[in-house]
Amino acid sequence: MRYFSDDSTYPLSDPMLDQFCLRILPEIHHRIKWLNLESSCMKQILLATNYPNLCGLGLYNIDSEKALSLFIDAYDKLIVPLLQHMSTLEKLHLNVYVYMEKIFIDGNNLKKNIIDHMARLKNFTFNIDSFLHLRNQIDLTSTEDIKHTFRDFKNNHIISYIDYFHNDHSSRCFIYTYPYKWKSYGYITNNFPGVLCKFVREITLYDEHPFEYEFFLRISQSFPFLKELSVMNSKPQKNKLCRESNKDNQDLSIIKFHYLTSVTLYSAHDDYIEQFLDDSKTFLSNNVHLNVYFESLKRVTYHFTRNTTRTNCAKLKSLFLNGYGLPKYARDYFSHTKVL
Repeated sequence: MRYFSDDSTYPLSDPMLDQFCLRILPEIHHRIKWLNLESSCMKQILLATNYPNLCGLGLYNIDSEKALSLFIDAYDKLIVPLLQHMSTLEKLHLNVYVYMEKIFIDGNNLKKNIIDHMARLKNFTFNIDSFLHLRNQIDLTSTEDIKHTFRDFKNNHIISYIDYFHNDHSSRCFIYTYPYKWKSYGYITNNFPGVLCKFVREITLYDEHPFEYEFFLRISQSFPFLKELSVMNSKPQKNKLCRESNKDNQDLSIIKFHYLTSVTLYSAHDDYIEQFLDDSKTFLSNNVHLNVYFESLKRVTYHFTRNTTRTNCAKLKSLFLNGYGLPKYARDYFSHTKVL
């Protein structure tokens, strides 16, 4: 895995990886104390030789697509047995998406399969998304059930919660050690606990239930340095009319995203497009790129005549309308915007 100046990581090429595993690792394996691995090379490097003095392991870039092929068969058969043989590990971080057969990854699983096999382990951090397919189960695991499994994790602050997506017949359990130190948080639902995540720069908001004003306020406060945001929600807001009838209510603060540079609203109901473009609801900087469908934008702005969306539209740095251009009568509405 190669590191670049922007903190991104890229896998080694196949020839470089082969040479590394066949020639270099057997020569230096006894001196290796830490390995940072990404999904494409993880198995080859871990099985290339023994690591008698390994005390730290990081797994990176294990995305959901690779998890389908890698972890359904290999989590219990490869990863867990491998970690159980690394009794000298003192520091371990797991950052993975896991598709499970029957149960979520929880505190009991981590303790039984990993922690109890590592007597020297002093620092264990993790960021684990585990997914299950819903098959008409009656007794569904709750967030409180998951939290209870971490009762013996005295040295860590653990965030855990469960989402059920009945339309998609899927469920997700998200567990991680706090503070959250990764740049991307992944999918965020209404169950997000509202903790401060100052390192996160990219999120996707997704749910089968509406996002209300309070949710967006919580998001802006929890991710103060957010740069990229996507919304995937087709459900209209329920409290919108009630909020608009109380416009003089000073308790409804304008939501501010000071560092936001990209907003994607292709899969968002019109209410969420309005949420970001109405300057009485949301403050945007002058450096935002917007991805949105032309017809949706035209509806929300009342054919580019609506006053409350004019200011934020004029602020947009650039705009992509899925291949459409702006009609001539709308160009003044986006006076500082480059249409891509």
